[in-house]
Amino acid sequence: MSATLPASPEVKITETECFIGGEWVPAVSGKTFATINPATEQEIAQIAEGDQADVDAAAKAAHKAFESGPWSTMDARDRGKLMFALAQRMEDEIDDLARLETLDNGKPLGDSRNVDLPLAIDCLRYYAGYADKIHGSTIPIRGNHLCYTRREPVGVAGQIIPWNFPILMVAWKWGPALASGCTVVMKPAEQTPLTCLRLAQLAKEVGIPDGVINVVPGYGPTAGSALVKHPLVDKIAFTGEHRTAQIITRESADTLKRLTFELGGKSPNVIFADADMDAAVEGAYVGLFLNQGQCCCAGSRVFVEASRHDEFVEKLQKRTAQRKVGNPFADDTDQGPQVDQAQFDKILSYIEKGKQEGADCVAGGERVGDKGYFVAPTIFDNVRDDMAIATDEIFGPVLSVLTFDDKEDMIRRANNTFYGLAAAVWTRDISVAHDFAARVRAGTIWVNCYDVFDAAAPFGGFKMSGYGRELGEEGLKAYTENKTVTIAL
Repeated sequence: MSATLPASPEVKITETECFIGGEWVPAVSGKTFATINPATEQEIAQIAEGDQADVDAAAKAAHKAFESGPWSTMDARDRGKLMFALAQRMEDEIDDLARLETLDNGKPLGDSRNVDLPLAIDCLRYYAGYADKIHGSTIPIRGNHLCYTRREPVGVAGQIIPWNFPILMVAWKWGPALASGCTVVMKPAEQTPLTCLRLAQLAKEVGIPDGVINVVPGYGPTAGSALVKHPLVDKIAFTGEHRTAQIITRESADTLKRLTFELGGKSPNVIFADADMDAAVEGAYVGLFLNQGQCCCAGSRVFVEASRHDEFVEKLQKRTAQRKVGNPFADDTDQGPQVDQAQFDKILSYIEKGKQEGADCVAGGERVGDKGYFVAPTIFDNVRDDMAIATDEIFGPVLSVLTFDDKEDMIRRANNTFYGLAAAVWTRDISVAHDFAARVRAGTIWVNCYDVFDAAAPFGGFKMSGYGRELGEEGLKAYTENKTVTIAL
């Protein structure tokens, strides 16, 4: 493993202000903040630091576009055409967008170009096709009446997205909101605002009307809090950490906003003795180390049936040793830096906790290089359920290996967490697979695979991993109200 600092790529940065009502404007306060290249720790650009005044202007623009503008009353197919146009424009500029994403976030360029961008484009196209297929139903009721329902847009959607998949999270949020006829005020993560701002410009250029999409970069306690409290914002969709969701729940109470949360996880990845071990090793490797371990559904607790524990660990060590950490713009890089200094420090502190609590660090366990936020892919063996590395969401390249002998005890342990976002099981026994899928309390269960996503498949969590669902038809429901109409005949 090596970390060679990347040369500054040729990335054009043209959008650094707030996007409100179809115009680029500085923050009312005049303040800016730096977005940092995590591979070099150097400033990329100064970004407008929006706060309450900017959110107020954006919410009013979105409200006007919804109430009196063309969006919510536009023919649904015409909305879909504009969404298709945005997706096509993203595909036309896919290389530039991928470089911008990698520069700001640090993920390998191959991941940005070949994973994140295609998924984002596919998501927008999926929901563009849904725009004219959102309909109600007729209901037989007593008496001489006609009763039917309409699904109508909820209104102005406030959307707060994380830094781990910046451009993909834009698509996950904009897709169902725009298809349903909502207007949007989005606050991107302060660590990674660049691609969200660029997409706002592309949306304007393809003809999405002014005020439909608004973007206010800034910090959670100022811009985020103002968005949550604003009386003209009808709904909040948030992806991030559960403690932030608790704050949002409290701060939105006065206006009774509709809420959807996609939060964290401590997902169990369970490998039975009859599993295809090579496939399970690859699944554990991808399931944890993808995106530098910065995935809410990362399979960070790997339970291996005791009889095959040694074989699994040996093969995973060999696979991990091949992982190249370094320049995210290099073709052969597998893992880039963590997103920022705070995340880098948090991950290293958990690695130290794992060592202090007695787990065996059998791979990694240190930073890579002396510049940039690079952490070696790390494996801990002989982990106990009560260790911090087994209970807390680390959000980094740190995998914990635990063993089990009894299926019933394993299911109890898998469920012994206040999270419930995802889980996986590796087995050739279809009965065991179905039993696991039925009894493990998580929003997504993968069987003999990991990190399989599709725009049509709902995604979300049980327990403190959130509520509501994103993607699929379920994702549209969060952006619509169900209206009942009864007519005397």
